[in-house]
Amino acid sequence: MKTSYDVIVVGGGNAGFCAALAARETGASVLVIERAPFGEHGGNSRFTAGAMRVAYKGIEDICTLVPDLTPEQIETTDFGTYTERDFFDDMARVTENRTDPDLADILVSKSFETLNWMRENGVRFMPIYGRQAFKVDGKFTFWGGLVLEAWGGGEGLVEALIKQAEKVGIEIAYGARAMKLNTNESTATGLEIRYEGKTRTVNAKSVVLAAGGFQANTEWRTKYLGKGYELAKVRGTRFNTGDGIKMALDAGAMPWGNWSGAHAVGWELNSPPFGDLAVGDGFQKHSYPFGIMVNADGERFVDEGADFRNYTYAKYGHVIMSQPNHFAWQIFDQKVTHLLRDEYRIKEVTKVTGKTLEELVKKLDGVNPEKCLATLHEWNASVDKKTEFNPNIKDGKSAKTGSVVKSNWANTLDEGPFEAYAVTCGVTFTFGGLRISGKSQVLDTEEEIMPGLFACGELVGGIFYGNYPGGSGLTNGSVFGRIAGTQAGAFAKG
Repeated sequence: MKTSYDVIVVGGGNAGFCAALAARETGASVLVIERAPFGEHGGNSRFTAGAMRVAYKGIEDICTLVPDLTPEQIETTDFGTYTERDFFDDMARVTENRTDPDLADILVSKSFETLNWMRENGVRFMPIYGRQAFKVDGKFTFWGGLVLEAWGGGEGLVEALIKQAEKVGIEIAYGARAMKLNTNESTATGLEIRYEGKTRTVNAKSVVLAAGGFQANTEWRTKYLGKGYELAKVRGTRFNTGDGIKMALDAGAMPWGNWSGAHAVGWELNSPPFGDLAVGDGFQKHSYPFGIMVNADGERFVDEGADFRNYTYAKYGHVIMSQPNHFAWQIFDQKVTHLLRDEYRIKEVTKVTGKTLEELVKKLDGVNPEKCLATLHEWNASVDKKTEFNPNIKDGKSAKTGSVVKSNWANTLDEGPFEAYAVTCGVTFTFGGLRISGKSQVLDTEEEIMPGLFACGELVGGIFYGNYPGGSGLTNGSVFGRIAGTQAGAFAKG
């Protein structure tokens, strides 16, 4: 590690490496510091399934991003379209119109060109056949606006970005922790870094913060997300403790966005406290739209079929967290078990089965069996028997227990053996962070630009509120990572 660089990027995940590559394209010398040691590197990006939401006009755009699609795949797949208007409307709808419209517009309008730029930098994409498409009249049909993922998932994405970074001469320091942002007045001048057992000053003409949210910080999680969140699982890396956010706030940056909000999903009840790279995203349990969920009182508590899972899974972890003892069971019968995602078939799963409902409820640990059985009987009696079940559309097939409706995909539970899976809340990333301009410049508490300081990825606030459209997190990191790197390189060279 040298004592001076044009650009230092803090964080070695998707956003950080997109920033580093973009900065290097300006001719800047670039250092990426990654707090995790090699082997645990890659931030939260490495724990994802690699899905990336992108606006596209049709098959031509898909073929641009996936040039190795076979003629057979093109013939047997209906990719449809997902316009910039569709993407923007989804951003507005799922955040209840709280997303910053200017930042959301940049995310949407730059999504296609950014993924194409990533492809030119060695990242490969493929259709998400296994998780986002069902066959309709012999053709795979995609739903929910999400069609592509990185080859090899999150691990493949990070590996491709690192390979390209090394190829173009970007220096990477693993096990290096940024301790303090150095400034002259409000201008970033470098960092205090803890590396190889020593604290050292590394100067820079510009700094890009891409160090993730604060979801792995138990104190902050409980302070900002609420009581009980010290018990939540963390889906990804143990190193995202808010370092980048804290050093920027200490230097005068403005806190912004949904600090009490986070991307939180239904997650394996007995998973470890932090993500396990050997399992990756397999602890998630996202097929709940095809079954029902019950809490410790044996009652349903949420509309499992309110929308496609892409638009509900990132907020339903919070709903599970608010239930007695912070858990729930997902229940399915044999009519839909063939639709369950691959994550239900891993060995690291809390699963019970029963030939009858009476047998099943007795095996649901922590659940009142009598109340649960009554709920299941009430459910079966209320299911709309006239409407045909169709997982590709919001079919309107509904049911109700108590005051809790299921709006779509309601089926009777009457074909055993029945299966149930225990879940709790898994926090992916937090929504609160720093305020940035459209050029990824960090703003201070007077809403003035902090010269030479840029930010991207999870530690940016104002883009997601309460929820997000599935796959938009990685795209957000890539789009604003590229912008931050380009701007940081130009600032350093200018």
